[in-house]
Amino acid sequence: MASSIPASAPAEVAPAAAALPTTRRRTRRLVIAGGLFVVALTAMAVTAPWIAPRDPERQSLRARLKAPGWEAPDGRAHVLGTDHLGRDILSRVIYGARVSLIVGFAAVVVGGLVGATLGIMAGFRGGFVDTVVMTLADAQLAFPFILLAIGIIAVLGPSFPTLIVVVGLSGWVGYARILRSQVLVLRSREFIDAIHALGGSVGRIVIRHLLPNVASSLIVIATLELARAIVLEATLSFLGLGIQPPTPSWGGMIHEGREYLDSAWWISTFPGLVLMATSLVVSRTGDWLRDLLDPTLRGE
Repeated sequence: MASSIPASAPAEVAPAAAALPTTRRRTRRLVIAGGLFVVALTAMAVTAPWIAPRDPERQSLRARLKAPGWEAPDGRAHVLGTDHLGRDILSRVIYGARVSLIVGFAAVVVGGLVGATLGIMAGFRGGFVDTVVMTLADAQLAFPFILLAIGIIAVLGPSFPTLIVVVGLSGWVGYARILRSQVLVLRSREFIDAIHALGGSVGRIVIRHLLPNVASSLIVIATLELARAIVLEATLSFLGLGIQPPTPSWGGMIHEGREYLDSAWWISTFPGLVLMATSLVVSRTGDWLRDLLDPTLRGE
């Protein structure tokens, strides 16, 4: 009886062990697919002047509120229709990708630099520095962000740099809290004590040993923050606090079409669908990337 237990155990463990590499291969494919979507969206934004069928700011009152597929007198069709000023929706959606990606990537850089720096400092130094950083983080989380954004934009004025700063600073807390917790664990490891004993400087410890160990978490947070930044930019533009007309932005287009939902639904619907698809794919790519880089799923 006793000998039958070890014999059956490998048969039960084998399927689970075989399923792990299969799951990781599927996750890797999903990450690649999400990355290709971001690359394609970026390429569309970069090549907007060449691939957009019309000038996104050109108005034509004779062509206002035309349904998708309407053919203009010049023989070219408005694939996604026109808005209340006769501007081509497809061209504005393509150019709107520029705004969303520029603000999104720039905000991730700003928030990542601030949050990672403060988080690593708080975790490595501890004490007073840790208390100050975490107090600032808790204070920002407790304060309504929209009020903060209104205050900053009211002082600095609505502009592209101001929008990047506002969106970027709104996301530093996530970086700081996660990286702080990881550095708190890493600084108690034996190899950090050994480097201290050998006379290693703080800069060397942070750059050569702490950053490589938290790099995977930093990448995952940045991916998730990119989706949040894109949605936040659209939210601020919808409220009139972001990109100002006539520059096309997805949030601004949704705002402009809200009064025509019953008669010209396409003005808000198409930029809303693109915004939803972009934020969904980018955020899911962050989830898949987290699963791919999770050491507990690597399996030996």
